[in-house]
Amino acid sequence: MKKLILIALVALGAWMHFNKTPLPVVAEEEDYVRPVAEPRPAPARQSISSSFRCDGRQYCSQMTSRAEAVFFINNCPNTKMDGDNDGIPCESDSRF
Repeated sequence: MKKLILIALVALGAWMHFNKTPLPVVAEEEDYVRPVAEPRPAPARQSISSSFRCDGRQYCSQMTSRAEAVFFINNCPNTKMDGDNDGIPCESDSRF
């Protein structure tokens, strides 16, 4: 029994000796926090008659121009064209 305890202690000591790698540095919590985009104020309805109208389209693939996409995100509900909420729709769409 004494031999078993002695072997365990030697093994533990050897493991601790060879495992002297420094602990990884943990970044501060604020390094992981992404700033939240400010919510856009509700746009005022334009009295100028536009050639665009809200017709239920939601995606960039359904738009024919960047101006149309901008009109839709500013005036129509439930659009899905501005994923990062920065006010610029269809940023990765190469057609515009």
